[in-house]
Amino acid sequence: MEVLRLAVSATQRGKLISAGYTSLSSLSSLSPSDLARDLQISESEASEILKAVSHCGRLDNSDGSHAIVTGAQTAWDMFHEEDLSRCITTSCADLDNILGGGINCKEVTEIGGVPGIGKTQLGIQLAVNVQIPVDCGGLGGKAIYIDTEGSFMVERALQIAEACVEDVLEYRSLRKNFQACQVQMQPKDFLNNILYFRICSYTEQIAVINYLEKFILEHKDVKVVIIDSVTFHFRQDFEDMALRTRLLSGIALKLMKLSKKYSLAVCCTLFNPFSPPSKQVVLLNQVTTKYSDGSFHLTLALGDSWSHACTNRVILYWNGNERYAYIDKSPSLRSASAPYSVTGKGIRDSASNYKRIKMM
Repeated sequence: MEVLRLAVSATQRGKLISAGYTSLSSLSSLSPSDLARDLQISESEASEILKAVSHCGRLDNSDGSHAIVTGAQTAWDMFHEEDLSRCITTSCADLDNILGGGINCKEVTEIGGVPGIGKTQLGIQLAVNVQIPVDCGGLGGKAIYIDTEGSFMVERALQIAEACVEDVLEYRSLRKNFQACQVQMQPKDFLNNILYFRICSYTEQIAVINYLEKFILEHKDVKVVIIDSVTFHFRQDFEDMALRTRLLSGIALKLMKLSKKYSLAVCCTLFNPFSPPSKQVVLLNQVTTKYSDGSFHLTLALGDSWSHACTNRVILYWNGNERYAYIDKSPSLRSASAPYSVTGKGIRDSASNYKRIKMM
């Protein structure tokens, strides 16, 4: 985080981070009056901070260690990279099918839905499935799980890990390395590879997002980042909507950069009472009500502008007593729906005897 290098007090650095100013570029075009208003400090104090920003920027330019432009990439190279990219299976064949094989790396995927629809269950499933060995069609990676609501259940993660071990053993039983697999695959190993952060405020959330790049460099096997949910702390105690928008935009840009730079799948969940039509940074989101055309209807939290922060948007909803996933937005996937179930083993193909049952 660039502001940590500024020659200012710890209090001033804390105020900058809380207001969404984490990089030197975000401060370079500000006037002292604007910064004073955002940080609720005097203009003289704001001027001193901006002087420190200017001095730090000159030092960076003098040593030539921070290049602004690093070179172009051809469209053919991009196509080739996408062709080689791997997916994380959801353990539901129908859901994987509409997602083009599963949750894609180098992309930010937003998953929204009403309470109890299975957002957290899907998040835990992905945190386990990303660890499936490469020779079994997985990524053999680790997961970062950022929990803002306190909904992560380690007992449930153990259940899903045990089921995943069974699935992998069954897959490998037809292959020569079956015995080696029995020794290597243990449920506790899956839990050891889920790196968990509990977040209790939006300032903590911003700090963790900004810390992720350093953390990922120290844990190079990380292949998916799951945020459950991205909106929770930003829907409370925010009167300044412009500030909230700036903070969320900063988070979105950071996640998109991380997903591309380190080939991560970023998944975020959102709470969403969405009513569908009748017919790897993971983001989980919440839902809210929206008034339009003379009536109220349910929609994803944070408004339409937030929808541009993700590559793919998947809505989870009830169709009678059956759970469905709907691709609401994607540059490469067509809009489609698929049924799925939440079972004792985790996310699975739809089955009538798995409808609306309590797992824990």
